[in-house]
Amino acid sequence: MNTFAATEKHIKIATFNVSMEGSNYLEKGQKTPSADKLQNLLQNDDNQQIRNIAEILQRVRPDIVLLNEFDYIADADKGVKAFIKRYLNQSQNGAEPIDYPYFHIGPVNTGVPSPYDLDHDGVASGVGGDAWGFGFYPGQYGMVVLSRYPIDDEHIRTFQLLKWSAMPNAQQPIDPASNQPWYNTEQWQALRLSSKAHWDIPVNVDGEWLHVLAAHPTPPVFDGPEDRNGKRNHDEIRLWADYLTGGTAASYIVDDQGRQGGFSQNARFVLLGDMNSAPYPTADQSGAVRQLIDHPLVNGSFVPMSQGGAEYVPDVEESKSYTASWKERADYVLPSKAGMKVLDGGVFWPEKASPLYRLIKDRSDSSDHRLVWLSVALAPIDK
Repeated sequence: MNTFAATEKHIKIATFNVSMEGSNYLEKGQKTPSADKLQNLLQNDDNQQIRNIAEILQRVRPDIVLLNEFDYIADADKGVKAFIKRYLNQSQNGAEPIDYPYFHIGPVNTGVPSPYDLDHDGVASGVGGDAWGFGFYPGQYGMVVLSRYPIDDEHIRTFQLLKWSAMPNAQQPIDPASNQPWYNTEQWQALRLSSKAHWDIPVNVDGEWLHVLAAHPTPPVFDGPEDRNGKRNHDEIRLWADYLTGGTAASYIVDDQGRQGGFSQNARFVLLGDMNSAPYPTADQSGAVRQLIDHPLVNGSFVPMSQGGAEYVPDVEESKSYTASWKERADYVLPSKAGMKVLDGGVFWPEKASPLYRLIKDRSDSSDHRLVWLSVALAPIDK
C-alpha cells in the first residue's frame, strides 16, 4: 500500500487545447491556413488571443501542462521558446509571470502528405483528408509539453509512425455502399494510427518519476457512414489502454525508436489530452474514452468541474464537467492509481459575473476548449 507522508510532493498537472494553429488566424478572405502564421505571431508579444492563453496559464499555474493545437515549429527559438519568453514570462493583466525551463516538441502526422486518396474525393491531394492526419501543412494541430521539472529526453517514447493495421482487431472502416474496406490493402498497410502523435515523456519531479502520456486523437466526426474518424478515434484511445495493460496486449506496439512493448505496471503516469471523446455514447461518439477512465491502472473517479460550465448549459447535469464550448467533456487529466493521490481539480471556466470571464467569453478570446487541471500528491511506489 502506498503511504502518503507529510512531506509528500504536491504538483499541478493540466491539459489545454489552445487553438494556436493556422486556421485560427485566418485573414479576411483567406481560405487556406498559413504554415508560418503562428511562428510570425510569436515574434511579437501583442496578439490578444495568445496573451489570453498565457494569462490563463498564469492564473492556473500548472507545473506540467500539455498544449494541444500548438503548431509544430521545429525551431524552438521561434516557436515554444518565443511563446515562453514573450508571453508566459511577461505579466498578463497583472497575473504573475510563469516560466517553464523544460519542454518537449516533436513532429506530428497532421498535414504530412500521403500519396493516397484517403478521403475518397477522387483526388490524391496530399493535404486535408489525404494527409496522414487531417491538416493543411505539416505540423498543424501540433502538441507541446511544458514542465517546471526536468524531462528525460533520452527515454521519451513516441508513436507517430505506428501503423493502424499493426493493432490486432483494429476497427478497420468499411464502406457501407460496397461492403468493402474503406482503405485498400496498400493504404491500410501504410496508414498511421496516430492522427497527431502519442508521446510517453518521463519527468523527474524531485526524484520521483512521472510519465506524461500525451495525445490528441482525431475528432470522431467529419466523415461519412464508414465512420473512419470515429473508428480511428476509438483505436487511438485504445493504443494507450493497450500500452498500459502491457504484456501480450501491447506486443504489437513498437515506438519510433524501435522499442517494442508497453508500459511498466508499477510506474507512475498521467494521461493528458483532448481525447475528442465524451465519457458516454452520443449520436456522434462511442464513449471510447471509457477505455482509459475504466482501466484498472487509472484513477478515473475524480471528475474536474466548473461553475461556468454549469451556467453555460444550466438544464444539463453533466455540463459542470464540460471542457469544450461545443458542450461535451473532451479533455482529460487521468492519473495512475499507483503513486498518486488526487487532491483537487477543476476546469477553467469562469462564470459570467467573474472578471476573468473575458478570457473565455468567445472562441476568439482564447479557445473553444477549457484548461483542465488536477492537483496531486506523489508518493513512492511499492515495488
